[in-house]
Amino acid sequence: MPYTAHKPPPVHSNEELRAAVPGWGADLDPKDRPSVPKEQFDPNFSGAHWEFPEHQPEKWPRERSIEHKVLTPVFGTITPPRGLSGAIRRYSYKKYSEGRTAHWLLLIAADRVDAWEHHLGSFLSLRPDNPITETGVRSEFTRHGLTSRTGTKRVDLKHQWIDPIMIGAPWVVMGGLAIAAARRLARLRQAQP
Repeated sequence: MPYTAHKPPPVHSNEELRAAVPGWGADLDPKDRPSVPKEQFDPNFSGAHWEFPEHQPEKWPRERSIEHKVLTPVFGTITPPRGLSGAIRRYSYKKYSEGRTAHWLLLIAADRVDAWEHHLGSFLSLRPDNPITETGVRSEFTRHGLTSRTGTKRVDLKHQWIDPIMIGAPWVVMGGLAIAAARRLARLRQAQP
């Protein structure tokens, strides 16, 4: 059972593991362990400092990996999954194990969708996002952006060329779409008698 102090029974015996895995069990003999003079083995001591604690109440169905029987006793509740990004996250947890690449790719896609949901939501608020100040573009011109990149071995210099495209291009595309939509609405209004 997960998240308890009790150790599950081993699937394979020591002899089976030693025969299958080269070098397995090299530290089974206490004389080969550097910690033996200090180590005091107590077979009844599990190492856990608590028994299974009381569960935190769920206010909505939480995502849970399919390889776990139950949720952890305590979990985050600050950002409940919502919208399309929440649906993608729920699908990822419901369908794929954490060991599958598809699980993590779906979670990354959900993060990108969540970012765009918030960008679009900011346009509906009284204080929309400002990509110039919030992405650090202005500090490139006021805080020695160019000189901090010359003569150094900074790791981020390798992807520096694509950063403006990745960050700025979506805003330019959305701005272009907004201008095209505004022009089309203006033409439709002019065409009406």
